[in-house]
Amino acid sequence: MIHEILIVGPLQCNCSILGDETSREAIVVDPGDNIDRILSTLARHQLTVKQIVITHAHIDHIAGAQKLKRATGAPILYNQLDLPLVAMMEVQAGWLGIDTPEVSPPDDDLTDNLPITINGLSAITLHTPGHTQGSSCLYLPDHKLLIAGDTLFAGSVGRTDLPGGNTGQLIESIQTRLMPLPNDVIVVPGHGAKTTIGIEKTSNPFLS
Repeated sequence: MIHEILIVGPLQCNCSILGDETSREAIVVDPGDNIDRILSTLARHQLTVKQIVITHAHIDHIAGAQKLKRATGAPILYNQLDLPLVAMMEVQAGWLGIDTPEVSPPDDDLTDNLPITINGLSAITLHTPGHTQGSSCLYLPDHKLLIAGDTLFAGSVGRTDLPGGNTGQLIESIQTRLMPLPNDVIVVPGHGAKTTIGIEKTSNPFLS
C-alpha cells in the first residue's frame, strides 16, 4: 500500500493518501488545504482518487474537499451528523481569520461500519462521536492502520469544547471502538505524530 501523510493548512492537519500499487486507485482522507500539493503527490504516484473521506467537518479537515472533488470527480463522504458544523463554516473560518471555503453536504453518509473499498484496498468506518457528533475513524485491518481524525492523539484525545463536543461521549467512543483494536495497529491522528493502540492503552493519561 502507498501511504503518504501530507501536513496541510494553518492548523497542520494530517491528510492521508492511501493508494494501491497495482490498481493505482486511491482514497484521500481529510484534504483540509494545499490541494495542489495533494494533486501533485497523487500524480507522482500515478494515483486516481476514488473516494474523499472526511473524518469530521471542522474547517481544517474539510476545507479543500470540494476543490479536490472538482479536480478528480471523486465523491465526498462524511457523517451527516456533522452537517450543523458545515452550516456554520463561515463562523469556523472566522475563528481562524481565513476566507470561508466552499462546502456542501456529503455525496454519501459515512455511517458506522460502512465499508470503504477501492480496487485492492479495504477499510471500514468506525463512528466515534465526542470531538464532533459525526467524528469517524477509518480502519484498515489488513494494514493494521487507523486514521483517527481528531478522536485520538499520541498521549491525548480530541478537544470537546467546540460545538458538538462531548467529553464523556468521546472517552466512551475511544474505549469501546478503538481500544479493542490490536495493540500493533498504527494510529495516524488528525494532527501530530503517529502512535499505536498499545501505546495509548498503557500510557495515555486521558484513558486511565
